[in-house]
Amino acid sequence: MTTTVETQSEYRDLPIGWLVVSPTNPRKTFDEAAMQELAASIRENGVLQPLLVRPRAERSFEIVFGERRYRGAAMAEKETVPVCIREMTDAQVLEAQLVENLQRQDVHPLHEAQGFAALLRLEEPKYSIELIAAKCGKGAGYVASRLRLNELAPAAVEAFTKDEIGLGHALLLAKLQPRQQEETLAACWQESYATGSKAKRILLPVRHLREWIEQNILLELATAPFSKDDATLLPEAGSCVECSKRTGHNTLLFEGIAAKHDSCSDPGCYAAKVDAHVKATIAAKPKLVQITTAYGKPAEGSAIVPRNQYVEIRAEKPKNKFQQDAPEYKYCKFVTEAIVADGTEKGELRKVCVNPDCPVHHPKKQTRRVNPDAATKAAQEKQRREEAIANTTGIRVLDAITEAVPVRLMKRDLLFVTERLAALVDENRLALIARQHGIKREKDGDSTAKLFGAYLRRAEESALGGVLVELTVLLTAARQQTAQVLKDAAAHYKVDTDAIAAKVKQEFAAKAAKKPAPKPPAKAHPKSAKAKSATTRAVA
Repeated sequence: MTTTVETQSEYRDLPIGWLVVSPTNPRKTFDEAAMQELAASIRENGVLQPLLVRPRAERSFEIVFGERRYRGAAMAEKETVPVCIREMTDAQVLEAQLVENLQRQDVHPLHEAQGFAALLRLEEPKYSIELIAAKCGKGAGYVASRLRLNELAPAAVEAFTKDEIGLGHALLLAKLQPRQQEETLAACWQESYATGSKAKRILLPVRHLREWIEQNILLELATAPFSKDDATLLPEAGSCVECSKRTGHNTLLFEGIAAKHDSCSDPGCYAAKVDAHVKATIAAKPKLVQITTAYGKPAEGSAIVPRNQYVEIRAEKPKNKFQQDAPEYKYCKFVTEAIVADGTEKGELRKVCVNPDCPVHHPKKQTRRVNPDAATKAAQEKQRREEAIANTTGIRVLDAITEAVPVRLMKRDLLFVTERLAALVDENRLALIARQHGIKREKDGDSTAKLFGAYLRRAEESALGGVLVELTVLLTAARQQTAQVLKDAAAHYKVDTDAIAAKVKQEFAAKAAKKPAPKPPAKAHPKSAKAKSATTRAVA
């Protein structure tokens, strides 16, 4: 028996055994419960809508769409099903399958992405993203983002297919390079201990993941130390201008992310360009001083000058008396140009003083002690007041930095780090942090460390994140210049230190104004004075 198609579209009933499923059908999964319901309906009412098929060989027809009805009819033990037979090319089949399945809600976006990719691979006719979008009635950005799902790392694909992350999370992950996806995937969740001792993993909103990517993965190109249009800096990468990994160039892919800034989405390539820039700059200027902004000691034999052996000269003018007296706002004859060869702001040029004998930036400490007179006492009192203002300002700045710290790590990680950092902090500094968090010793025998540890175990993730930064700042300040450490942290978290300092000064001035004027010392009675004089002579 032979079967021929007499017209372009022909309707007839065909045996189920003559039908074969299409390898290009975007739908790859079928819900078992839904299929059972469909089979029951077909047993009762039959297949109401014909399947679209195309002839492939004698007694063989490929299902273009209608595979669910075909499977339901087989489960209902039907011998034949109604079909519409049509001659179609591979391109027409792919297009029809995509359009038909896009109108249904239960097609997984990954399967949809594979269908779009199959259309783009066709040699004839040639499809573009814009043409596919027009055929499907979608925007070009929709098609581009779906296509990118084909670039998901295996771990992200597994989480997405298991519904552990949503479509919004998957679309954001797909915008990144494969080696960044696994790190970013971990930021999709946080652990909660609210319901008991056992941690429960909670999926965070897409907004949180977007902010995490913008802060931890994307690198703003406006602040890059290297030239963005230099294709020779790193030949294998080319220039940033035409790079598809640049958010400002590939706007379809990066729609809805890093909208305010043109950024690089490949930290590895960015770091390699910074390294190449530093190497080229040092080669062009061999006498350029190399400095590090990182804490710790450089490797032995390294030409890099550590933080505690140089003073960076600020380019801006001092805004107040405190800044005018600070060494970093003063120039000396030893000031020279340097490049940051390690740490944050790597590749940027700085003005520094590295001379240990410089009287301006490295003054010798006074060792001779003298008895203070009235003027000295006044100066010391003034200094104590300024130190009190500086300390209060520092505490306020630290509080502001703490408020700016977003939730990053899971609670178990934060707790692990904070408990161990707290063990390194001396008793006085730990008591200072404890007071900031409302921890008070009820009894004399209470240990601050024990009370603080109990507080950490009860705290939420956001509070632990703030404490982690507090401990880090205080521990670093114990080994480096406190003002510089606070300044670096404030710059990182965009804290306005000038505004905090001004407010603290106003508060101290208001307190001073409320204090009663000191009473003048009582004049000594003449007789008492004479008696005292006589006593003095007698002792002499």
